[in-house]
Amino acid sequence: MKRSIPFFILTMIVFLNSCGPNLKEENRKLREEVVGVHDEVMPMMGKLKSLEKKALDQVKELESEGSVDTLKVQTLKAVAYDLDQAYEAMFDWMHQYESEDGDRAAEVVKADLEEQMVKVTKVNEQMKAALSKAEKELNN
Repeated sequence: MKRSIPFFILTMIVFLNSCGPNLKEENRKLREEVVGVHDEVMPMMGKLKSLEKKALDQVKELESEGSVDTLKVQTLKAVAYDLDQAYEAMFDWMHQYESEDGDRAAEVVKADLEEQMVKVTKVNEQMKAALSKAEKELNN
């Protein structure tokens, strides 16, 4: 029994060390994927604000007319709101994202990166949906 405990400990150390570099490489690739999802829509941030302003300008124009199309005004306000929310979601995600592993264990980093992938994918989809809806409504 006395000989099996050191052997077990030695085996575990060898096993854990052999998994380490592979997990670090997986984390590096996963981080690249997370950043790639972010980079896909980040250039669209200016467009979000531009379309939001356009929607709000159209709301003001419609409200200044004698007969107001309330459905169109509500739709444009909703579009502007969605654009603003998508914009804010990207900034919220960027502020909480940690781009460095720091002293965290590779397993912790992997779990965090998987969570970040879910979050940034949601932001990506939110931005694309808001832009699509805005382009549809503002080109009518």
